[in-house]
Amino acid sequence: MTAPAGTPHAPPTLGPAADEGLARRLRALACTAPLHDLDARKANLAGEYGIYTMAEVALAAIDLVTLSMDFDTGADHEQVVARLLPRVAAQAPARAAAEHERVARWVLDNLINVGSVDRGFRAVYGTFGPDGAYVRRDYDFKLIEEVPGPGGGVYLRTTDEAVNVLVGALDTDVTSAQIAAEVKLEVLISRGRLADAQLAAEAARYRTVQYAETLRRALEATRRNVRAVDWLRTVPDLITEALDHIADRYRHENAILTNIRRARDEAMEPEHKLRAAELVDIVKDCIRRHTQLQSRLLEAGPLFRAEQDRQAFAPPAARAGVDLYGQLLAPLLPEPLERAARVTDAWFARGTGPRTPGAVRLADLTELLLTPPVPREHLGAELPEPDLVATPDDSRFSEEQLATALDILDLPPDAPRRLSGLLEQARRKDPGDPELPYLLTLLAVHAASPPVGTAYRQGEKRLLFAVDDGTPLHDPEYGGADLIVGTALLDAAGMAADRSESPS
Repeated sequence: MTAPAGTPHAPPTLGPAADEGLARRLRALACTAPLHDLDARKANLAGEYGIYTMAEVALAAIDLVTLSMDFDTGADHEQVVARLLPRVAAQAPARAAAEHERVARWVLDNLINVGSVDRGFRAVYGTFGPDGAYVRRDYDFKLIEEVPGPGGGVYLRTTDEAVNVLVGALDTDVTSAQIAAEVKLEVLISRGRLADAQLAAEAARYRTVQYAETLRRALEATRRNVRAVDWLRTVPDLITEALDHIADRYRHENAILTNIRRARDEAMEPEHKLRAAELVDIVKDCIRRHTQLQSRLLEAGPLFRAEQDRQAFAPPAARAGVDLYGQLLAPLLPEPLERAARVTDAWFARGTGPRTPGAVRLADLTELLLTPPVPREHLGAELPEPDLVATPDDSRFSEEQLATALDILDLPPDAPRRLSGLLEQARRKDPGDPELPYLLTLLAVHAASPPVGTAYRQGEKRLLFAVDDGTPLHDPEYGGADLIVGTALLDAAGMAADRSESPS
């Protein structure tokens, strides 16, 4: 049945599944935005950094931190920078090693988001509410976060969003993704496609790390507050499913390991042997991580019971703390200054704690008054003879060089000169002294901002000045601006008037 002409078509109704799928794709796009932003902002760095592909370095950093993570610790900041240097140096081998290190540190700091308040990223996306209205939502996430380690150090750990960026999926069920990766890996190995099998094995290892991270966060939340974690259904179901998952993975991974070793031994091409050897190492690492995860799963139940006993019988807090931001700062920011000052004065008068009064005890005062004075020498105690050590003269320039440079800069007030001409004169005056042109350059640069007020108060009659008019300096040793250097006469009459009017 067709609608009559002129009848407006009703808009298609978006179901919850379609809207959730769109929101997941928007969140996936938001997780990659910080990586693209690195290439957009590299032009702001002081220097030529356009040759570097920052997003590639960022993905490598996320990969290194993810594979270096353990259940209790994370990746060391300096080790991650050191392992990033070869990849950065490969993009620009002709550049200096210091520049490579700066690029690696800049990328890693931006993934941590150093400089922000909570060191996180925020994206805004829209969804449709139950009434069909368009609602904007904030999506807060982190890629790499700094966490305290058991030994008191600070380690780096990747978040679920960073692992999702790395393997190309978002909010994927960990168990189903792991099973799919294992099945895909086994099929690729059986078909001899070792290059694709290596990618599948790395994706399976990333999912294992993400699964362990989910359990670690649940245990951390239990240590802080046992009531914040659902130990009645959610965590026990998670532990049961994880143990079943590990048992299945052991069987698959051991079978896969056998097939990889067979492929490695039967391969004739060196590249296939190398691929198979790398796959053996990756699957061994997966087995090691599953063994560690299994031990933590078996310890989760006793940890919950111990934390329940500890927190249930812990003494209650003596009093509630004061939220300075929520209870003091936030309400006062919209208020006028005179009204807010009364509140802050009252708070700081009573919130700084008691002060010890400046009164002495009667016993101390009595002892002080009854103690006879100690006889002293008329001239006081003998002072020890100080052991004086001559300070070595470590100045770069001698007095003769300074006198020669000042003689060259003793210019007539009406005849300023270029810095390039002064440098040529210094080289002609003493060809065997390579330091004299450098001293002359330092004095000219210092004269670009002359201390007029200091010279005026000290009664100086002449003052050296330098002006940059935009002319570049063409010199075999020095670069920059070809300054105009000259001498200015100060107002001696004005100085004399100021001295006469100043009080004695």
